[in-house]
Amino acid sequence: MHPITSAATTTRSNAVVNNHEALLRWSLVVVFLWFGGMKFTGYEAQGIAPFIENSPFMAWLIDAFGVRGASAVIGVMELSTAVTLTVGAFHHRVALLGAAMSCATYAITLTFFVTTPGVAEPTAGGFPAISAPIGQFLLKDLVLLAASASLLRMALARCQAARS
Repeated sequence: MHPITSAATTTRSNAVVNNHEALLRWSLVVVFLWFGGMKFTGYEAQGIAPFIENSPFMAWLIDAFGVRGASAVIGVMELSTAVTLTVGAFHHRVALLGAAMSCATYAITLTFFVTTPGVAEPTAGGFPAISAPIGQFLLKDLVLLAASASLLRMALARCQAARS
């Protein structure tokens, strides 16, 4: 292969990866800003209360802070993730932290599939049929986890390349 062709292919390939990384990063930033900001409203606090109450990982938040306080704590974490993802666009080590925080968020919310009553739709035969308001709401987190994991992999590759 000709060296110029190889360099041009590598440059295009890097540009595509960078575009995909930017698309994932900024999409996740918007999601975390929006969802995090909503956590400070009574509407959202009441909406997420059943998920938190039934979670072995998060139920303590309601005991410690009440429904609104628990929602606010989660909001602070989500807004912190948005900020970390944003700063990560400019600093590869921070990118690794932001992507890990994003992965952790969606890994935890996916546990709600097994801990929250009403995920399975009994009139459709039960699991794997999922209910519209609860199960389908949670299902989007599978894609968000995949996006977060992809961003984490890219951030890890950048950190390793920086060490070389």
